[in-house]
Amino acid sequence: MFKIALHGSSFVSSQIGYQPSGSWDACVAALNQYFQPIETFEQRFNDLLTQVKELGFSCMDVWQPAELNWQWATLEHIDVARRVINRQAITISSLAGEFGTTREEFDSACRLASVIGAPMLSGTTALLLSDRTFVIDRLEAYNLRLAIENEVEETPLQILQQIGDTGRGRLGSALDTGWWATRHYDVVKAITELKEHLFHVHLKDVLPGDEHINCGYGKGCVPVMDCVETLKKIDYSGVLSIENHTLDHDPRAELVAGRRLVEKMISA
Repeated sequence: MFKIALHGSSFVSSQIGYQPSGSWDACVAALNQYFQPIETFEQRFNDLLTQVKELGFSCMDVWQPAELNWQWATLEHIDVARRVINRQAITISSLAGEFGTTREEFDSACRLASVIGAPMLSGTTALLLSDRTFVIDRLEAYNLRLAIENEVEETPLQILQQIGDTGRGRLGSALDTGWWATRHYDVVKAITELKEHLFHVHLKDVLPGDEHINCGYGKGCVPVMDCVETLKKIDYSGVLSIENHTLDHDPRAELVAGRRLVEKMISA
């Protein structure tokens, strides 16, 4: 059976104060500014993991764009993060986000994931298209897998084409239910079509339309319960990450409710 995690992007608007007028880029920038200073990083990263545990999770995806970014993380940041993770006894299910466009950037992302104990990268890198052999070799060198997240893709076939021959088993899918809904693709069908390659699942609900506005489970257009039932039916054994990166309100109560719903469905 699959393990439940909390996706770190769910805290994206925490430093803006959940203002309805807050933009995505402004939220990411504010969170970067909050976590980047090494003088305060240990306390703030520790507080983040404490909050994850208070919400009832023992496993999380560390969100690279802001919470621990390979673009600014020094050796000291990484050493502190590893120490805090060990002290808090949190399992890191993935380093999530974007992993660069150059060899140097991708290697930095891999090194960071490896040191903090993440078994995979869940997200995207343009380097997979331009330098596939290097990507696979680096994943192998660091003993990582790359779970490719659907975002701009219109159909699962586009993800399958990127996975190709699986890169010696290093390439698979990070299926984002919210993005499939935003792209007007049947989410349950996507799960079925990608079932042989599912490494990671981001369980997300979104409001109808093209704006990809996140919401609590059952408030949007994603058939969340059908998704979980389908994952059970196909014997999915990876990580299911609870994700709700809403910008206009604090999602913590919805994250707890989502975890409880999934736990109840798993045990049923």
